[in-house]
Amino acid sequence: MTTDLRFLSFLSIVMFIFQACQGPQKPAMLDRAVLEEAFIEFHEHSITKRRFGYDKIAPLIRNRTKAFQNEILGHSVEGRPVHALTYGEGGVKVLLWSQMHGNESTATMALFDLFNFLEGSDNDPFAELRSTIRQNLLLRFIPMVNPDGAERFQRRNIQHIDLNRDAIRQSSPEGILLREAREAFQPEFGFNLHDQNIYYNAQGTSRPATISVLAPAYNEAREINAVRSKAMKLIVGMNRVLQEEVPGHVGKYNDTFEPRAFGDNFQKWGTSTILIESGGYPDDPEKQYIRKLNFMIILNALYEIAVKRYEHFTEEDYFAIPDNDSKLMDLLIRNLSTEAAGYLYQTDIGIRRSEQYQNDTLFARGNVSDWGDLSVYYGYQELDASGMSLVHGKIWDKEMALADLTESTAWEMLQQGYMAVRIREQDKGKPYDLPLVLYSGDRARNMSPGLDNSADFYLEKAGELQYAVVNGFLIDLKNRSSTPLLQRVE
Repeated sequence: MTTDLRFLSFLSIVMFIFQACQGPQKPAMLDRAVLEEAFIEFHEHSITKRRFGYDKIAPLIRNRTKAFQNEILGHSVEGRPVHALTYGEGGVKVLLWSQMHGNESTATMALFDLFNFLEGSDNDPFAELRSTIRQNLLLRFIPMVNPDGAERFQRRNIQHIDLNRDAIRQSSPEGILLREAREAFQPEFGFNLHDQNIYYNAQGTSRPATISVLAPAYNEAREINAVRSKAMKLIVGMNRVLQEEVPGHVGKYNDTFEPRAFGDNFQKWGTSTILIESGGYPDDPEKQYIRKLNFMIILNALYEIAVKRYEHFTEEDYFAIPDNDSKLMDLLIRNLSTEAAGYLYQTDIGIRRSEQYQNDTLFARGNVSDWGDLSVYYGYQELDASGMSLVHGKIWDKEMALADLTESTAWEMLQQGYMAVRIREQDKGKPYDLPLVLYSGDRARNMSPGLDNSADFYLEKAGELQYAVVNGFLIDLKNRSSTPLLQRVE
């Protein structure tokens, strides 16, 4: 941590303590530098990847100090514990739950950072902030609602049930535990912590909705009562922090009432509920930066609940947050010339990449998501292909062994127009990081680009190959530059 950041944080904390002692005026605002330093200081370093199961967090729960009370609420379908950790001695109850969808783990990581912070020393620079939270709030955390889904890094539980559509029917043991936890605790505030796909953007901009927020509706009319209003005002304070840290990267999630969802029903049952959705951010595939954002805004929100600072915000500021849109692509190629049945035309091509796991290794699979006029879309990566034409890749059909295919040979093939190579059958499923499409078997690889097809083709200008798109990644053939490709022999 830099000396400048420590000094700024020290000044901010001094100002925070000074203002807090000045009587009934508006409570002090937490400075972003304080929140950032707290994350750096208390970051849980044992979790660095967003795919993990219950076994990863179990020791982090067991090793908590006496500051936390650890309770096993019950067990998942497959018998994994669902824990609740309780902290604080205040009168305002706050319930925070994460990973009810097993593949949505960003906030779970941030909660363990927060646990470390709350266990900090009474003599460190954050002691006054920590004491304010401890003395005014009673916090209860359920860090992993769906441990069976987390084990497989899948959305639903082992029954194939979406737990966030099980608030009323109560078909799953995990859903029953969450509802019972709310009924037993009767929280005034609730934090519903999720991940959304990375293709949401803040409406009208090219910026990813890195964090989306929502005060869920409690009825079909989407009316605002005192319970929902408090959630809206609290979100305004969170947005203030985010606009200082990642300006323009905040969206407001759709508030259509979902009668089966926990967040909507918590709101209906009297708990002021805040939805946090972690989206995408450039060059953050493991969402470690977004994890930091979660930590900062949750800590800020807990402080603002403790001192009732949220009461000074307005519903109008909540509605001023841009809505979510879904107009992002991983790669967007604009103004590319191509033909169909001899008809020449110009098109844009939008590519999105899905995630696939094999032996805990992440692979990406690119597909053409949309084709045509995509002028209202944006890309994490964009290329203006004016003057370029789409060209099919050729197939090197002489069978090779994966072990014999060197990086130098792969680049030479690619630059000569050979994009796909047939590999011996015994290499099927093996990982590789070469800029080629490798397949096994006697059936020739389909190299015809088109809507919903694999994203593998060339861009040519004046008869010379300029770029290759392999598995949805753009490769500059002149500079031999590309994003590292991790694929499997198909």
